[in-house]
Amino acid sequence: MPIEEIMKLRLSDAMDLQHFEVKDFTGRHLHHKQNDGGFHLEAIIVSDHFKNMNLIERHRLVYQTMGALMQNEIHALSMKTLTVEEWKK
Repeated sequence: MPIEEIMKLRLSDAMDLQHFEVKDFTGRHLHHKQNDGGFHLEAIIVSDHFKNMNLIERHRLVYQTMGALMQNEIHALSMKTLTVEEWKK
C-alpha cells in the first residue's frame, strides 16, 4: 500500500479528516550525504480536531498518529495542520 494511503488511513482513524494531500519530495534528497532512506513528504491535513490546539500540539498529534512510520518509512515530514475554517480562508 502506498505511503499516502497508509497515512490517510491512520489520520482518518485518529480524527475526522476533512482534507488530506501529500507531496513526495524524496527525489530531491537522494544524493544528499545524510539521506539514509525514507520518504521526504509535505502534507496538508485539515480537521476540526485541531480546534483549540496550538501548532506544536497539532504536529505532535500527527507524529503520534504516524507512529513507527516516522522511524522507518518517513525520514522527513513537513505539514500544514488546519481547521476547516482556516482551510477555507
